Amino acid sequence: MLKYRLIFGILMGLLFVGLLLVDGWIDGSLSGDVADSNIQGTLLAVLLLLLSVPAQLEMRSLVKGVGAVLFTPLAIAGSAMLAMSWYIKQFAADSLMFHYYYVVLVSAFLLLGTFFYQARRFGTAGTIINCGVNYLSMMYLGFLSSFVLGIRIEFGLWTLLMFMCVVKSSDIGAYAIGRLFGKHKIAPKISPGKTWEGLGGAVLFAVIVSVVFVKYSGIMPWPFAVLFGGMFGVFGQLGDLVESMIKRDAQQKDSSNSVPGFGGVLDIIDSPLATAPIAYAFFLVVCS
Repeated sequence: MLKYRLIFGILMGLLFVGLLLVDGWIDGSLSGDVADSNIQGTLLAVLLLLLSVPAQLEMRSLVKGVGAVLFTPLAIAGSAMLAMSWYIKQFAADSLMFHYYYVVLVSAFLLLGTFFYQARRFGTAGTIINCGVNYLSMMYLGFLSSFVLGIRIEFGLWTLLMFMCVVKSSDIGAYAIGRLFGKHKIAPKISPGKTWEGLGGAVLFAVIVSVVFVKYSGIMPWPFAVLFGGMFGVFGQLGDLVESMIKRDAQQKDSSNSVPGFGGVLDIIDSPLATAPIAYAFFLVVCS
């Protein structure tokens, strides 16, 4: 498993970084020598749209374990619409107000849509659990992922790369140190493999990557980089626990077996999903 985790982890990391660099080259954010386009993050937006399909299919499999039904077409469309909010607002004249109304109205209509879908397909049977699961799925995978695009569009390519590298390095640190030295469980009922020693490794790796990144990018002063690394070393593991709660409730170890060494798409994106809103808030305070 470790061999596959290393191989596929490196390949996915290289592909993601390559996609972001090409994305930055297209819209001018890769270098200060080229004027930035008014529309940023197109390739990243496409990637999020594509990921919404396997992610929701994995959620469909998970929620079966709790006796719920995922309204797959609605869930995919809804999460995609929410995920695109920051991208779409770039086409509006008053982007701030458009973004506000877009998120509020789409969220409201998606909730009403779940009730309509439930009524048409199942009547009253399972209304509470089905509508609750579907709305949770769209908000978890759609609304939270929109902050990834928000970081890219509002704060730039290198800031997003810093966030992703720090969060994923915390995963690597937690896994490596936890495997080698982990003895004391953090939350055995939620994730038996998570240990306090692994959490220490997550923080250590995240701080190192954060400091090294700002040394060459100048995104923020190094004391803030230490704070950022420490915070997201912890928050990244809490994000992992969020998905673990869903999987344990569904009595499944992984969301799927589509990615050797990792499990499924949800097992890969869980920590960036849960931490992206916090990272956006951090950058809003420090980098604005």
